Amino acid sequence: MTPLDPHPAASTHSAGRKRVGRRPMLMAALLGTAGLAACGEGPSGSTTAEPEQSPSDAPSPTGTTSEPTREPAAAPSGTTAPDDPLAGWSLEEKVGQLLMVGVDAAAPSQTSKDAVTAHHAGNIFLSGRSSASATAISRTVSAFTGLTESSTHGVPMLVATDQEGGNVQVLSGPGFSSIPSGAEQAGQSREQLVASATAWGQELASAGVTMNLAPVADLVDIASPASNAPIGQWHREYGRDAATASSQARAFAEGMRAAGVTPTFKHFPGLGRVKENTDTASGVTDSVTTRSGDPAVAVFGDAIAGGAEVIMVSSAYYSRIDVGAPAVFSSMIVTDMLRAEMGFTGVVITDDVSAAVQVQDWGAGERAVKAVSAGCDLVLASADASVVGAMATALVSAARSDPALAARIDESARRILALKSAKQGG
Repeated sequence: MTPLDPHPAASTHSAGRKRVGRRPMLMAALLGTAGLAACGEGPSGSTTAEPEQSPSDAPSPTGTTSEPTREPAAAPSGTTAPDDPLAGWSLEEKVGQLLMVGVDAAAPSQTSKDAVTAHHAGNIFLSGRSSASATAISRTVSAFTGLTESSTHGVPMLVATDQEGGNVQVLSGPGFSSIPSGAEQAGQSREQLVASATAWGQELASAGVTMNLAPVADLVDIASPASNAPIGQWHREYGRDAATASSQARAFAEGMRAAGVTPTFKHFPGLGRVKENTDTASGVTDSVTTRSGDPAVAVFGDAIAGGAEVIMVSSAYYSRIDVGAPAVFSSMIVTDMLRAEMGFTGVVITDDVSAAVQVQDWGAGERAVKAVSAGCDLVLASADASVVGAMATALVSAARSDPALAARIDESARRILALKSAKQGG
């Protein structure tokens, strides 16, 4: 979304509440799940370029096993059914873990609450602009996280928001600092930025926020940075060269982690070279970024090497990587490139696909199915909570007739549960 009107529901790891009696066994099983890592996501205002046609040499990984709607999930290879963290879950509950619904931080709606209670949405994003105190925000968060026992199989929520700084800061009331823009943060020494981000993260944690859709890892290395509508125009970037952008984005993330808040690197494979904003324009295309050897992509590679838990994928097209689909719907970009080639094993979150003009050619339900099929784990619907029901229904319906999609849903649900388990300290 645009920096002046960030995702209504910013995603951030949410604090968990009470757990059912089987929780210790579930959490132990989560930690034992192979290949899973914690991750995070990013703020609204992201936009990216349109992909070109580029053949993929890396085959898309196949799913694990599918399962009936109300039957226990099939155990992943190498484990036994009783230890499967999804044992006993309905398909509807598993799908809910893949959804992050927007909650207006200033005026939470019944629609957002219904997404949790009726459709099992397992994660929320505090969106918009709020001058409420940290104490008041904490009450809002608790009102939603308290619903987990009955609606999300007792598993804690990820509670996210957009707290980058500058023009993208959802929470600004008493208890929250006025955070400088990314470009200004880049002027601090690495040690200073880690310390600053730790303090900002502690403010979020005190309000119950567990995930920040930041830092921006987009490299704005074009001749006129201000012409880059989603990033450069708002000074959201951490530098104009890959080394600086990488170092400072990772410093911000390090501070967030130190405060117990999961950072989200965004917007893969980079939004720093497009002109239009995907939230307000269609056909937004990046005709520069390439699949390998590109410094903009290397910034995300550095984040992965540094332990990134969550990466947000943009909804722009990248014509030199995949001409056929926006990145968020492209298995070539999400599965082949980010996962197989770059080795990312954490959580992949979409940019907001609830109201972005770039993806309006697809119905809400189709957007969710296409994103998950491409390899995304979390579907962010921050600007329009009313579409979550259609997304949940479409995923459940499609999974019942498509074993490959059912297996993909299980894979993402396990990955998200592992992230939540890591947030709970095991």
